[in-house]
Amino acid sequence: MAKKTSRPPSRRALLIGAAGTAFASSASMGLAQAVPSPAVKRNVSSFRVEAWKDHFDNLRNGAILSDTTSRMLQYWSEDESVYRIYPTSVPLSEELTRLGYTEVIQKKVGPSWAPTPSMKRRNPDWPDYWPPGPDNPLGTHALYLSWQYYRIHGTNDTRKIGRKSSNGCIGLYNEQIAELFDLAKVGTQVKLI
Repeated sequence: MAKKTSRPPSRRALLIGAAGTAFASSASMGLAQAVPSPAVKRNVSSFRVEAWKDHFDNLRNGAILSDTTSRMLQYWSEDESVYRIYPTSVPLSEELTRLGYTEVIQKKVGPSWAPTPSMKRRNPDWPDYWPPGPDNPLGTHALYLSWQYYRIHGTNDTRKIGRKSSNGCIGLYNEQIAELFDLAKVGTQVKLI
């Protein structure tokens, strides 16, 4: 007696069968299962990792790359023994965002804060000066950049991290700016993209 050979099912038959099984399974789960689960907390930053060689010629004095799209900052030490990634806050708008190369020109623990002239025009009720302390908008540490008014600093308002929320600066959690502060030095290269 000759043996019958069976043909494998077509792709269309497989897709129709899978769809039918999925529909039957979801229908049998009942309405209670169809209700979405509570919202899951998600990181707003996308953490697109960049290679330092794509942005810097060398790592002399270390390098900081701040990605305003991914809302994250990368740090490389001069000898490449230290590499860190931090989520950040970034400027609210393109008009407030400065991109390109700069460097750390000063480091300050417990920085004071004064709004820039344009901030004061937009927010006339803001104080002219804010001393160092727990409510200071620059947080616990600040890296001053060669661009006037631009800083990489901490923040006491942790809701800002991972969001467009600053008037031009790059903000980090206070614990993380303290770590970056210890790693970076005056002369560290910085690029904002």
